[in-house]
Amino acid sequence: MAEVAGEAGPRHRGFSLGALRNRLVASRGFQKFTSGLPLTRAVARADGARLFDLLAGFTHSQVLMAVVELELPAKLMDGRRTSAELAAAAAVPPARMATLLDAGVALGLFTRSRRGAYGLSRLGAALEGVPGLKPMIRHHRVLYRDLADPTAFFRGETETELAGFWPYVFGAAAAEDPDTARTYSGLMAESQVLVAEDTMRAVRFAGVEHLLDIGGGTGAFLEAVGRATAIPRLTLFDLPAVVPDATRRFAAAGLAERVRVVPGSFRDDPLPEGADTISLVRVLYDHADATVAELLARVFEALPPGGRLIVSEPMRGAKRPERAGDVYFSLYCMAMRTGRARTPGEIAALARAAGFAEIASREPARPYVTRVLSALRPA
Repeated sequence: MAEVAGEAGPRHRGFSLGALRNRLVASRGFQKFTSGLPLTRAVARADGARLFDLLAGFTHSQVLMAVVELELPAKLMDGRRTSAELAAAAAVPPARMATLLDAGVALGLFTRSRRGAYGLSRLGAALEGVPGLKPMIRHHRVLYRDLADPTAFFRGETETELAGFWPYVFGAAAAEDPDTARTYSGLMAESQVLVAEDTMRAVRFAGVEHLLDIGGGTGAFLEAVGRATAIPRLTLFDLPAVVPDATRRFAAAGLAERVRVVPGSFRDDPLPEGADTISLVRVLYDHADATVAELLARVFEALPPGGRLIVSEPMRGAKRPERAGDVYFSLYCMAMRTGRARTPGEIAALARAAGFAEIASREPARPYVTRVLSALRPA
């Protein structure tokens, strides 16, 4: 794992060859000229196709939403069906179902036989089986509404609905209703399966005697660790509203004797004592820098010398922005109105300010799932 350093700041330059290139490429005459030359035609067409995909991206996501809402992957799991059969099963007019299915073929979700029957592609089968994916797609109705006016959104003029979906980010009092807690905790738990897988691939838990997971919801991550390791003591620390469901989860998993569930808020209550490793899984990006700095300082004080911090969450790219962190998760966090997606270097700087050392992070296997950063309290 590589030591994480801060990222270099931007460089500002005046008029340059890049500016000349920009004006040239933006010229309609140049575009027509390059599209007609054999050596540049492929590049021009590729750029055009990429721009069109950006333009059409919203319709792609709506096709995906309709496919999930109409449960088409489930209807095709056992084999091919005709458009008419699927239209009848989903109560969709036949012509519109045919359009939706062909759109799914174009997006790689379905296949179509010569006789016109539709089946699942490999991607479509994965859509049905990836843990938490379909609930998250359905949940995006809220994000779509928040982004209906993107200019107002980036100006900070939108009262986002998404902020109300995750009330715990505003403190324990905002999240004390059990029904509300069950709604957001259920979505979090379903999507936590892949996060747990990638986190356990990125860090080793050999030698850990007591793992404390802060803000772990109903305990999906801690359950996965408990099943995969022999760590003798596991502690979940989260708001009182999630405790009943977490207790039931650990009992059903046969982990009740190894897991202690402690209700509380890391903003207001003391952290449980005695852990040699503390995990923050998809916690930091929910909160502002000041809250994160205070939390990391408290984690540092709660750990013994040589104790380890594990941070696992999607992060922005560092030297090179990338789609998962710098587009999707950055906008999602912005819609929550409390936190932000950070680069590994930004998280490292906050951890270093809290006193941590040997801060490291390896390249993630799936950056759209999570990235893991670890740090030690100096001995």
